[in-house]
Amino acid sequence: MTVTKVDVILKRFDNPDEVTHFENGKFETVTLGGMTIGRATCEPGWKWSVDVGPGFGAQFCHVEHVGMVLSGVATAAFSDGRVTEMKPGDVFYVPSEPHDSWVVGNEPYVSLHFVGAAKYARKGK
Repeated sequence: MTVTKVDVILKRFDNPDEVTHFENGKFETVTLGGMTIGRATCEPGWKWSVDVGPGFGAQFCHVEHVGMVLSGVATAAFSDGRVTEMKPGDVFYVPSEPHDSWVVGNEPYVSLHFVGAAKYARKGK
């Protein structure tokens, strides 16, 4: 039996593979081992339906998210009126049903995204 040697892959968000800039924020991605991981950085006043959605002709985000909040506070707000705040240390799941999001307070919001990063803020995805 032949054993295939696999090297460790290291990447940093200091040098992401791709950066999507939008009003009041950015979404950086790194891809390794077939998985895309994202880092969202959103400034106070950022709102998905205002700063990201119009560039895609969308009122709501339809991407499923699994991630972790590193700093700041943001919401996951659904079209049926449900609103949940996500705070530092929270590990979150946001389903693909239509949702908006906005930064709460005066601190930038930073989160890592382990599911949904390959589709977030991309045309046709």
